[in-house]
Amino acid sequence: MSTKSASATIPIAVPSVLSNTNMAKDTPKHQNIDIMNKVLLIADSGSTKTDWVLVSESGNPQYLSTQGINPFHQASTVISTILREELLPQIPDPGRVGCIRFYGSGVRPELEPLMKQLLADVFREATDVEAHGDLLGAARALCGNREGIACILGTGANSCLYDGRAIVMNTPPLGYILGDEGSGAVMGRRLLNAVYKRQLDANLQVELCAWTGMDMPQVINRVYREPMANRWLASLSVFVRQHLDNPDVERLVIDNFRDFIRLNVNPYKRRDLPLNAVGSIAHFFIGQLRQAAEAEGYTLGHVMRSPLEGLLSVDRIITWEE
Repeated sequence: MSTKSASATIPIAVPSVLSNTNMAKDTPKHQNIDIMNKVLLIADSGSTKTDWVLVSESGNPQYLSTQGINPFHQASTVISTILREELLPQIPDPGRVGCIRFYGSGVRPELEPLMKQLLADVFREATDVEAHGDLLGAARALCGNREGIACILGTGANSCLYDGRAIVMNTPPLGYILGDEGSGAVMGRRLLNAVYKRQLDANLQVELCAWTGMDMPQVINRVYREPMANRWLASLSVFVRQHLDNPDVERLVIDNFRDFIRLNVNPYKRRDLPLNAVGSIAHFFIGQLRQAAEAEGYTLGHVMRSPLEGLLSVDRIITWEE
């Protein structure tokens, strides 16, 4: 979700949600040991890109990147090749990796053992390996070990009710054709619908045509006849963001979020809990998300662009305390 260079080193900032004394004990004091003495490897994986972070108890995190890993769509041999040929060369001493937390799209419950085994086969010295879906990663990042509502708002959308340990309820998002309200893909779809059905200022159609380099027949061809329509539709969120000063465009964004809340979050019947969200759409449209949440009777909680921001703190605390 966030873009980081393969060798960047960034200081750790523990989100306020994780600093609450009710969440966990104080983290152990750092010792003067080699950075590779005890290493935790965390992954946030989508179908296009996987962001990895390598961190020891005493060292600053090192961010790495490989192509996306999705066990639902990729063969085991493909995933193994990515791990061995793209990831391993970036790690100074793979034998020092003792703990792995992998969160990714496509890691359904029935595929967790497979993904775990693929990681264990590559990192043979690792004694603590977990693989989970990206929704659990979002919930852990946003809520820590506290009960809460966790949402993913990026190219796609998803949500869950989290009890502090596991997901206890999940409204199926159904993808951008049948659902995915609140997502970047649906935001783009709603923009095109409003523009071509003359629900927005006529000048916006001219600007959109210039921005995309496409007229309406070309747009229809791009959506219906070319691959990755959801990603292309989500890319229109950049145009939307550039025109938020137009009240009708901003209302389109707010309505997209309100539909997401009504259809996906309301079934949890927990307006007493804050609504937390991770993802680029939540991050860049936080003001509109807050308006939507409040209009639907919720308080907006923590918003992160990338779950790594929270997972680094959560999994680090858990690992060093064990």
